Amino acid sequence: MTAAVEQARSVWGDRLLAAYALGSLAHGGFSALVSDVDFGIALAAPLAQDDVEGAAALAEGVRGSGLELADRLSVFWGSRDTLAGSGTLGRFPAIDRLDLIRYGQLLFGQDIRAGLQPPSREGLTVQGAQAGLGLLGRPEYQKALADPGSLLSGEPKPLTKTVLFPVRFVFTLRTGEIGRNYDAVKHFLSTERGPAAELTAAAFRWRDQAPAADDLKARMLLERGLHPIWQIFVKEHAKRMASYGLGYLADQLLKAQL
Repeated sequence: MTAAVEQARSVWGDRLLAAYALGSLAHGGFSALVSDVDFGIALAAPLAQDDVEGAAALAEGVRGSGLELADRLSVFWGSRDTLAGSGTLGRFPAIDRLDLIRYGQLLFGQDIRAGLQPPSREGLTVQGAQAGLGLLGRPEYQKALADPGSLLSGEPKPLTKTVLFPVRFVFTLRTGEIGRNYDAVKHFLSTERGPAAELTAAAFRWRDQAPAADDLKARMLLERGLHPIWQIFVKEHAKRMASYGLGYLADQLLKAQL
């Protein structure tokens, strides 16, 4: 994080108002094996196209440093105005704004969060539906859903995220809270049974110790449980989108290839 702060100060100088640790580094549950390193910054308004390029340069600079975990840096950025819901530039999805407001750890500058209102539950849920649809449209997710066992031949990060992302989205839909892995898994296991629950519990363990590529039990869990987890995500989000009057999103979810 020190390297990210230094890079941000180099890119923006006095326009850098504050920098924060976000995600599991801030609210707990960080896994050295699979977790992203989430970094948030607030800039002086107004934002401009140069700031888009600056954010890309920040991420590229840190990832090119060779530091441990530098390749997992994920940068969220905006101004206090965008964090309050104004403007279009920046990258601070609703769930990450809520994370910043509730759990962000100030690393540099003056805290700018006073008075910021958390995003609405509807906003959180809609963005969760959109994010899940985006994942389902990616070739790597289509491959995983067509052959769940193939996840064992790759890195542990895509393995655990392919299983646990929908679990976290479902938790946010049902509770309006941030889908921290521990909380989301605990909730899911309290409400679901069978292959979906068994795979969810295993994937949570895999965040600290990944299974071997030839682990037959892990392959069986993936083949039996991955589709049911994503089906729960699709069914519940489609129903909620319809209740919001967002029939087009509900239709897209129900037509997603699982």
